[in-house]
Amino acid sequence: MAHAMQLAPALLVRPVAFLGQVLISAALAFTGRWQFRPKDLGRITADCSGRAVPIVTVVNVLVGAILAFVGAVQLVKFGAGIYVADLVGIAVAREMAAIITAVVMAGRTGAAFAAELATMQSNEEVDALEVLGLSAVDFLVLPRVAALLLMMPLLYVYGCVTGLVGGMVVAAGMLQISPAAYLDRTLVALDWSHLGLGFAKSFVFGALIGMVGCYFGLYAQRNAAGVGVATTNAVVTSIVGIIVLDAVFAICANALGV
Repeated sequence: MAHAMQLAPALLVRPVAFLGQVLISAALAFTGRWQFRPKDLGRITADCSGRAVPIVTVVNVLVGAILAFVGAVQLVKFGAGIYVADLVGIAVAREMAAIITAVVMAGRTGAAFAAELATMQSNEEVDALEVLGLSAVDFLVLPRVAALLLMMPLLYVYGCVTGLVGGMVVAAGMLQISPAAYLDRTLVALDWSHLGLGFAKSFVFGALIGMVGCYFGLYAQRNAAGVGVATTNAVVTSIVGIIVLDAVFAICANALGV
């Protein structure tokens, strides 16, 4: 019991210290004193953007279609089928595009970050960087977090578009709503507050996924099993963190009347 009580503060201190190191490295990078290679940032950015587009497209189209189907079944009873565009537009912009895209990226990119860094830790490559005078946070963590910070908002916008397309297809098939009428109603329902909230969520989710994946990768056990454990912990922690942060956003948005 005493040993467990001693471990608890240590487990809390390490993530906070890691977050502080990332913030300090980011501040130094803004002044032009970064240590990572631009080609590494380009490679990671490509993996976080173009190579993630197919799965992001499929998932968001299906989510938009599901929302439209559920809404159409209920709204058609009241002769208000056209308002399915309002339902899909607002739900996708405020919640679903940001959350679904973040969950996909947590399972795809966050897991990859954790596995890659855990393998490097197992092979003592991280120690070699430290011996050469290169900080692991500066050289390995910062480009990964920066890539997700840059790409997640763009993927959110793309997710919104594909989600609306999925909803439009279902509305046209079930309710015979023309694409022009659907888009017109969507533009009426959406405003910048919905899009701004989703955009802010995507930015925060990107930072969370990047830092969680890198954290569990850097502090993984130095064996084959440690790679699997680090990957699992990164995905589970990222998804739970996304849901918790979304709840915080919902409470703040309600308090601010957004």
